[in-house]
Amino acid sequence: MLSFLVRRLLLLVPVLFGILFVTFSLTRLIPGDPCLVALGERATEQQCMEYRERMGLNESIPVQFVRYLGNLARGDLGTSLRTKQPVGEIVLLRLPVTVELAVSSMILATIVGVTLGIISAYWANSWVDVLTMMGANLGVSMPVFFLGLMLAYFFAIMLRGTPFWLPPSGRLTPGITPTPLVEAFHLQGLKGLPLILVTFASNMATVNSLVTGNWKVLGDALRHLILPAVTVGTIPMSIIARMTRSSLLDVVGLDYIRTARAKGLKERLVIFRHALRNAMLPIITIVGLQLGALLGGAILTETVFGLPGVGTFMMDSIFARDYAVVQAFVVIVALIFVGVNLLVDLSYAYLDPRIRLQ
Repeated sequence: MLSFLVRRLLLLVPVLFGILFVTFSLTRLIPGDPCLVALGERATEQQCMEYRERMGLNESIPVQFVRYLGNLARGDLGTSLRTKQPVGEIVLLRLPVTVELAVSSMILATIVGVTLGIISAYWANSWVDVLTMMGANLGVSMPVFFLGLMLAYFFAIMLRGTPFWLPPSGRLTPGITPTPLVEAFHLQGLKGLPLILVTFASNMATVNSLVTGNWKVLGDALRHLILPAVTVGTIPMSIIARMTRSSLLDVVGLDYIRTARAKGLKERLVIFRHALRNAMLPIITIVGLQLGALLGGAILTETVFGLPGVGTFMMDSIFARDYAVVQAFVVIVALIFVGVNLLVDLSYAYLDPRIRLQ
């Protein structure tokens, strides 16, 4: 197990290097001049030359890439060409919202999807199975922006004034703000990585309110999170439900399941104690892949519900040729994606002892 983990961590280096190099090169080769975006279309050639010199954009791509790697090794993600903010501050402000949305929607999709898949497999080829799979196919086929707008219209407009009303936009109600963890626990002396982790957790409203015990903020944050989480989690929920059904149906026909039934075990115990654990391998794989996809694909959902996450800021940065911001978010999402898949691989040995990760 240890040797497998070390090999995967070593393979992580060339993977991230390749992703970073491709992203770095493409952002500089696509048409468009960041000078005109930053200074306006009336900027003179002299002003653009001074701007490129100041930002280091007048050098060759390999030279810029080596300099960027040096800054990255020191923990410097660069400075935004558009807002002039350090990219690290932007990441700590924007990424927690996207991670919070992705994780909450993935938890919802996994719980509901696995439950529906088990129900569908338990009553295979019945009307329950047909209705469940019809719902799963509908969920996969429905565009995120359409579902988000319909949910916002139904719960925010049609149910306005009822106990079922849900806020259609924003992360928290104006006037409700969580207390930063640094202030709540008097951690002003923190520096380096501990400060980064505390700041990151502080910018996640649900985590912050749970840690500080601020239940008013927690309730408001969860209320604002329901519609976006359902919207972005519908497609992975449908995929997980279909995969759970297919995997369970493959397992329940095996010899050891027939043996368990022949011993007189109840069908519920056969499904949950014997069949489900061996059927979890493809389900876990799908969950890992979908979580990575959610981190990089929540742009439309964040736009529809006005969430200050990575999606909208990333799109603005791409159009503005804000190289440092695009590169930083791509590398971070790639790191999370690879890390999630590593955890999925490690979970195989626990779920199925026949698998040995040597």
